[in-house]
Amino acid sequence: MMDGIQRLSHHLSPAPLAGKCSTLGKTSPFHTQIPVLQSQYKPMARPEISPSKSAIKVHFMKKNTGLGLSSFSTGPARAGWFLGLGEKKKNITDIPEIVKAGDPVLHEPAGEVRPEEIGSERIQKIIDDMVKVMRTAPGVGLAAPQIGIPLKIIVLEDTEEYIGYAPKEETKAQDRQPFDLLVIINPNLQKKGNKSALFFEGCLSVDGFRGMVERFLEVEVTGLDRYGQPIKVVASGWQARILQHECDHLAGILYVDKMIKKTFRTVENLQLPLANGCPKLGVR
Repeated sequence: MMDGIQRLSHHLSPAPLAGKCSTLGKTSPFHTQIPVLQSQYKPMARPEISPSKSAIKVHFMKKNTGLGLSSFSTGPARAGWFLGLGEKKKNITDIPEIVKAGDPVLHEPAGEVRPEEIGSERIQKIIDDMVKVMRTAPGVGLAAPQIGIPLKIIVLEDTEEYIGYAPKEETKAQDRQPFDLLVIINPNLQKKGNKSALFFEGCLSVDGFRGMVERFLEVEVTGLDRYGQPIKVVASGWQARILQHECDHLAGILYVDKMIKKTFRTVENLQLPLANGCPKLGVR
């Protein structure tokens, strides 16, 4: 959610910090919004996919043919939503860098993608780059602002391989199941029910740290897929957490903005006990 060579946003001119933050000495440059090019939507080939194996239910609103997160895992600490996957894949130089905390693009709301532009070469390349970055990191989710693009696009995917690196008792408590790649443009998230759970989260834009965050157990997300078709995703458990984490990015919110502050820690200290007064992990 690791370093690359290219950035899809450019540092062009100095500007003040995001929101109402005060200016500290010199102003810091930020990612300027890239103009969205007008483009006539053109139907694209839609690859076949295998049925989802997860608790996520995906409903396409119109008929069409197409389409790292671990709390107490042992093993080497890695960036992302999970631990123990080994080093970043090497020899990949044609993907953007991960934008780190402090860059205003991560702390300001992203803009919507106009439906008529979804089929454009530019938007499709952004989506392809996001998938590459997510899988290369590796991670289970990524939002466009994390590669410097202030647009409402998220990608997410969790696999049996990724889940296999975490203890079974942990993934069972998290209700974590594999699911196929999802691309959602202009997502709108709504909670379903009032149950919530507390688990540790990490973020590739806040590399090397974890914090406990309370999330809803079940959510519904509507939006458009990469072909401009309406889509509805009903998710529970860990998949619902990933969706909430990524949708927060589009609102300029990092998990550290929502975490229980006393639980913030380095990945090396992840297995240390919680401080007195901290709530317990799990469903509330």
